Amino acid sequence: MPRSSRVSMRFSTQTLLLQLGVVLLVVLLSGAVHAWLVYERIGDEAENQALTLARTVAADPDVRADVQVISKEEGTPPPDVLAAGPLQTAAEAARVRTGALFVVITDETGLRLAHPDLARLGERVSTDPSVALAGEEITTRNTGTLGPSAGAKVPVYSPGSTTIVGEVSVGYSVESLTESLVRDIAPIALTAGGALLAGVLASFLLRRRLQRLTLGLEPEEISTLVHDQVAVLQGVDDGVIGIAADGRISVFNAAASRLLDMPDATGQDWISADVPEQLKRLTKPAAQDAEAVEIVAGGRVLVASARKAWHRQEDLGWVVMLRDRTELQQLTQQLDAVGTMSTALRAQRHEFANQLHTIAGFMSIGQYESAKEYLARISATGPLKFPVEQAELLQDPYLQAFIGAKGVEASERGVALRVGPETLVRGHVADPQDVTTVLGNLIDNAVSAAVAGSGDERWVDIELLDEQSHDGGALHIVVADSGDGLGELDPEEVFTEGFTTADHTARPGAGQGLGLALVRQLARRRGGDVRVLEPGTMGGPGAVFMASIPGVMDTARAGTQDAGATMTEDNHG
Repeated sequence: MPRSSRVSMRFSTQTLLLQLGVVLLVVLLSGAVHAWLVYERIGDEAENQALTLARTVAADPDVRADVQVISKEEGTPPPDVLAAGPLQTAAEAARVRTGALFVVITDETGLRLAHPDLARLGERVSTDPSVALAGEEITTRNTGTLGPSAGAKVPVYSPGSTTIVGEVSVGYSVESLTESLVRDIAPIALTAGGALLAGVLASFLLRRRLQRLTLGLEPEEISTLVHDQVAVLQGVDDGVIGIAADGRISVFNAAASRLLDMPDATGQDWISADVPEQLKRLTKPAAQDAEAVEIVAGGRVLVASARKAWHRQEDLGWVVMLRDRTELQQLTQQLDAVGTMSTALRAQRHEFANQLHTIAGFMSIGQYESAKEYLARISATGPLKFPVEQAELLQDPYLQAFIGAKGVEASERGVALRVGPETLVRGHVADPQDVTTVLGNLIDNAVSAAVAGSGDERWVDIELLDEQSHDGGALHIVVADSGDGLGELDPEEVFTEGFTTADHTARPGAGQGLGLALVRQLARRRGGDVRVLEPGTMGGPGAVFMASIPGVMDTARAGTQDAGATMTEDNHG
């Protein structure tokens, strides 16, 4: 039959039916065993009662004397004589008094001397009397002429001796035992019914709990979900953290471990887990509609967002998503630097045009020497004049252009950008991306501090020094400003992610509260650092920051250029 035409029973229903079957089987087996034990107990009691009655009858002196008299006679008296005899009277009296099925007395050969059925008198008993006639007592369960019974056989001794002259056999009907069992089985049946009812109720409750725990999904669906979860969570570059409704971390994929630079935290309590506090704040009840935030963790800029997870009306907890924006942030800063340079170039285009017009004028009037001298001055000072004092101390073209562009931007905000006299850069920038990130953030923060300062002058001083080493040169940066300093702030607090003192961004699209935290983690990842040298004072000068970035300078080219310069000087000398 095709699968589409088969009716599939739900797993929870299968489990319920299986549990009901097991409960029913256990109850039936337990009831049957209990009934059998009760039946055996009643049978044992009947045998003991029969044995007691048989002993009582066999010990009666009159019975012993009458049996001895009949045993000494030749033959056995006729049935009518036995029926009217004292043995029949004594046996029937004992049977009626105790409710036994039969009380039978025999002679030493096993012939009946007393029996409830008078027609059986003088006949041999239907069950073997040899054990009792041998002097032993025995309990039995067998079927005789009166039907099935539980009884006992006891020897009868002659008066005053140990000679066996007969035996007494007493039995109780099995039907009476069954009637006793029926009376005693009622509590057993009630107990079994109660157990069955409790088992059925427990099975239904277990089924409901199973459906709640599995969200109503079948095992095949759960297996498919697990495979899909593993494939999705381990195959994406975004970090995924799942927090169950009880506050336990249920999902922590490999991307989350990599982005947060921490081991797998699955199973840990979310509140006490070693994750950034900003992530924990996203999952507070009041933050259900909170927007995504940027954090710095593990040397990366991450965009974190949290969403409440629901299945129908059931609260499943939270899902936290982490996306890596480090490269995008660095590219954005690079783009900002390029945009700054482009703005500076546009700001200087009139100077280009004026210089070209001047040269063209000299040439048109035949003042070739004047044109030559003018070109020499342009060659000596450069075609562009950035508003950066002592910019000629920078030998690297990238640093010249970048700091010159920053000088134009600072000048537009009324801040003078100056290169300190201790600046000495002999190498060339080998990693412009990291240099742009660190130097750009420090200059932007310093310019903003200078603009917000209470002093009359607004300036930013920078000093750069490269250091040669066998594994790539380091660049040391010192940035000071004319602002009001850090005031009462802890110098380490400014490096906390999310910290900012700005009321608005300096440029459209610029982030707040990530710059210093990012540059410090970037520098430390390279083995360097960013720290506060001086917190500054109110009214100026402001704070002084120092950054060390190893491995970003190409000092080999610097050595080659220094050697070439030396040879040129020697040749001229």
